[in-house]
Formats: sequence, C-alpha cells, structure tokens
Amino acid sequence: MHQAPPGAAVRPLAWSAAAFLGGVLLHLGHVPLWTILAACLFTAWSVAGHARRVPLPGKTLRVALALALVVAVLAVFHTLNGLEAGTALLTAMGSVKLLETARRRDRYVVIAAALYLLLAAALEGQDLVFLPIYAAHAWLCAVALAVNAHPESSLGGRAASRLAARSLLTALPLAVLVFLFFPRLAGSLWALPAPGRVATGLGDTLTPGSISELIESTAPAFRVWFDGAPPPPGERYWRGPVLDDFDGATWSRMPYWAVGEPRSLAPLGRAYHYRLTLEPSAHRWAFALDTVASVPRAVQVRLMPDHVLVSERPLLEPVTYEAVSYTRTRDADPLGARIRARDLRLPRGRDPRTLALAHRLRAQAGSDAGFVDASLEFLRRGGFRYTLTPPPLSGDEVDQLLFVTRQGFCGHYASAFATLMRDGGVPARVVTGYLGGEWNPIGSYFLVRQSDAHAWVEVWLEDRGWTRVDPTAAVAPERMTHDLFDVLPAAASSAERLILTMHWLASTRLAWDAVNAWWTTTIIDFDLSSQLALLARLGFRSPGLGALAAALALALCVWLAASAWHHGRPTPAHRPDALALAYGRLCGKLARAGTVRKPYEGPLAFADSIARHHPQLARRARPLLEEYAALRYGSAATHDARRIVEFQRAVARWRA
Repeated sequence: MHQAPPGAAVRPLAWSAAAFLGGVLLHLGHVPLWTILAACLFTAWSVAGHARRVPLPGKTLRVALALALVVAVLAVFHTLNGLEAGTALLTAMGSVKLLETARRRDRYVVIAAALYLLLAAALEGQDLVFLPIYAAHAWLCAVALAVNAHPESSLGGRAASRLAARSLLTALPLAVLVFLFFPRLAGSLWALPAPGRVATGLGDTLTPGSISELIESTAPAFRVWFDGAPPPPGERYWRGPVLDDFDGATWSRMPYWAVGEPRSLAPLGRAYHYRLTLEPSAHRWAFALDTVASVPRAVQVRLMPDHVLVSERPLLEPVTYEAVSYTRTRDADPLGARIRARDLRLPRGRDPRTLALAHRLRAQAGSDAGFVDASLEFLRRGGFRYTLTPPPLSGDEVDQLLFVTRQGFCGHYASAFATLMRDGGVPARVVTGYLGGEWNPIGSYFLVRQSDAHAWVEVWLEDRGWTRVDPTAAVAPERMTHDLFDVLPAAASSAERLILTMHWLASTRLAWDAVNAWWTTTIIDFDLSSQLALLARLGFRSPGLGALAAALALALCVWLAASAWHHGRPTPAHRPDALALAYGRLCGKLARAGTVRKPYEGPLAFADSIARHHPQLARRARPLLEEYAALRYGSAATHDARRIVEFQRAVARWRA
C-alpha cells in the first residue's frame, strides 16, 4: 500500500472516474453484476486514495487483482473473445487502472476505456431509445477530457461542459458526412459471437403450451410495407418453421438435409410484393407471407424446399428484405414416397381414441378432402374452447384434449388436428408463424408482434397439393380477423389493457413505433446499396466505390472550409466579466471627478496620468488601479476569486 503523491489531481480523476462508471453502467444487465460492483468499488477506492483518505494498492497488489479478474472473466465466459466477454474484461481492467491514475496519461487511458465501453454498448443495443443515453455519455467523456487538459483547475465544471458540448456539435457534421459517404464493407464487422444472448421468438419445436408463453410478449417481431393493397385479414399468415417430426408431445423441424427436394408452385390469384424488416431474435428463421415465391439473392436469407426462409446466420441485428408471395397456390409436383411416409409417421401405442375417431370420420367421408371437412366440423360442434390457460395435459395428450378437457390454444389444436389427419391417412405437418398484424397509419406498414404468434396445419390433397388448414378457425373463427387481445381480453397484461382502453395511449405507441421503424430502416440498415442510391439521387451517373470516395473527399473539403470560416470570422465582443465591470465602475467614478481615461491608456498609465494632473486624487486611486492591473494581467492572481470580490467591494466604497 502507498499514499497518493502530494498534489494528486482529485478533480480530474473524479471526472475520469465518472466517465468510466457511466460506460460501465451502459452494460447493466449484459455483463456479470460482479464486474460492475468491482468497478464501483475500485472507483471509490481510487478517489478516496487520491484524496489522501485511504492508502492505494502497490504495484504487486494491482497485478494480482488484474490477474484475478482475468481468471474470473475466463471462468464465466470460457473465452476472452466476443462482445460480452470483451466488455467484461475491459470493465475489469479499467477498474484496476483506476487505482493508478496519478498521471494525466493514466487518466486518459481510463477515459479511452470509457469510450470503448460506449462503442460496445452501441453495438449491443441500437434502439432509438438509447440514443440520448449514448449522447449524454459521449458528452461526459468529452467533459472529462477537457478537465484533464487543464489539471490546474483553470477550467471550471461549467466551462468544461460548454466546451465539450461545442466540440461535439462541431464534430457532428463531420460524423454525418462520414456516415453517409465512407464506403461500407459488405457484412457486419460488429457481428461478434454473443454466447449469452437469449433467443426470442419462434423456435424449431412446438409443444402445446409454447406459443401461449410467447404471446405474453407484445414486442415487435417484424414490420411489413406492401406495394399496393395488402391481403385481406384472413390471409395474413406469416410462414415460419415447418415441423414434420412428432414424438407424441413435441413437434420438431427435420434437419436441413431431410426437408425434401425443391418443389414448384402454380400460383393462384394475385402476387403480393412487400418489404419486411425483421427484429433481432438470435434465431435463423425469417418470415414471409404464406406462401413465398421468391426473395432477392442479395440478402442473407434463402428459400428452403418447404418454402421457409432461413437466414445464413443467427439474426443478431435487424434484417430487411423484399419478397413476393401468393396467398393461394397449388403444388405442381406429386408428393414423393419418402416425404409421404415421413408426414404420416406417428408414435405407436399413443392416443387410441384419436385413432378410432380418425378411422370413423375417414370411413364416413369417403375422400381426403371430405375427411378434412368432417374433422373441422368435429372441432366446430364439439364444444371446444379457445383459451390461453387450458388445464395441463399428460400421457395421451391428444386424447385428453379432444375428449376430456376440450380447451386449448392454437398450438394445442394444430397438434391435435395434424395427429388426427395422420391417423386418417392424410399427410400433415404443423406450420408455425404469425397471424394478422396491426396497421400503423403513421408509417403505412403492418406491425406484427410476438403476441401474434400462431400455429396451423398443412395437409396434402392430391388435387391441390399442400393446403393450409387452420383448426383454430373452427374453434374461434373471430381470431382470423381480430387481434388476440380482442378475442381474449383477459390474456392481456394490465398495461396492455390500459393501452387498449385509452385511444391516445395506443396512438402514442404507434407513433413511437413509426419513429423506431424509420430509425431501423433509414439509419441502422444504411449500407453500401443505400450509399449508392444516395449518390444516384445526388446526380452521380455511375455510382460506385470511386464515386463514394470522391463524394467523401468533396464533403470533407466543404466541412473544413466551413470550419475555417466559422473559427476565423470576427466574433462580437464578449460580455465583460465581473473584474472588467468593477474596473468600468471605477473609471466612471474617476471621470465624474474630472479625470477621463483615454481609450489607449492601461490601468498603470491611467494612474500616472492622474498623478500628473490630480496628485491628491492619485494617492487614493493608484492602489485600486494597480490592484486591477495585477488581477487582470498577473500570472496566477487573475484566478483568485477572493481578491476579485475584495476589489469589487473597494470600488463600491471608493469616493472621489
């Protein structure tokens, strides 16, 4: 342990520590809590040590603390690579660095760590709501830099704050120009591994209660802009993972190699062209209006043989793509024997009552289409209830649902209907995705939330191919044209019910979502293609990387010229400070006594002039004029606030 050196700058350290702690708190909830607690503890230790209240650790102890924190980060993340592990390591090392900040260079290192923590936070969360928080932290770091540049306290906190604000505002146009014209590489350099990120949204499995858990969230899943009229409400099915494998309790998606061969579709009806922006989910599923026919090759999603869109990597950031879909289609190819056997497979010995029901309905129907209609009629007239809180199922779950509880959600009915179809010899599979969407008149798009998650069934009919059948429509037909919370008001949270009952709150939420949508599509998704489109609008005939470089150089020249003009132009006279105001009052009193100061005379020359013309007056005026000269032009006395106050009082008392 050792004491801080005499005269250690506590004030610059306090600002540096505040900037660092601000950067640490940006990651609250993303890094282990112990790293944040360690940063707070070491910050308090550093400030108290430099204030000579407690001893600071020596070099050996600091090295030991640093090694211990590195081992702790490795123990938690099993790596030092990645956004979260790297942020935790930077937090830990910056905390130790705070314990040796006697020199200005050390404090600059701490502020640099704070700026890197700000960068990491911007990579972690890019929502618009974080923008003022990030701006405030950048300003705090700039204030800390300004204070450390004047360690002798010649720059007060308010002056440093104003200087930081002016500096950031001066740099803002440069940042905008670089954002617009600096060439952007394909891909995302910041898409680092994030092992701690929790996946949200639909997955590749379905159990009867899994979607009801997802529906508790009203977070956005994606937004859709249609070119022209949108499809009617009953056709707004957003296709997600297709699940073929069933073990009696859970439906699962087959491996990619087992999905099947590409199939050709014969479209029926009009084509819908639209643009869709997905929110991050950490899954690989992308969604499209059922059934999607094509997507641009330039985006990172690809079309699977079962017409499911899959991303090339987990969706850790918003993704925008354009697609074309048909809400009514017909398969042009027959169903292969391997796919038919797969989509008829059921676990043996389960749900015997469902099997008997399927055989009875199938015998009465006489055809696959008739069997489908008879099964839907069974659900329609069987006293089934649509609810988010059905009683738990166990054992033969489909039998219990169809013959005992008769209560369930879309996942329950989709699972039971697909089982019933397979028992009756009709190939069937479960499709998960979303249904509906809320129209946002401000942004002219449909907002699809996690609460719109849905499950339905596809059955194979020989004359139509894969055909969408929604058993939920037989149990709760109003769900096809209304939002979930309109059908089940009790399913909404208290906050959601408040929003639904107060129109102005609902309108405010839509307005805020429209602003967020603009931020995502215009700022977050601004890429190389957006830059080239901007150049085309600016008049470049063949926009490319060369044109981007030329536009950037031209923009930088304009910014430099504007900055030079701004800083070089004559500025209006500054407002006199307290010392100048007191001196002016003294000169006024002397003028009324018959001695007027000439414009070119300084305080000492003015005192000599008074002595030549009014010797008696000079004996009383010279001490004040000499004091003013010392305060105004002296080396350190200028900043002595006590002497300035005494000078003001002496001037106020002075009489000719």
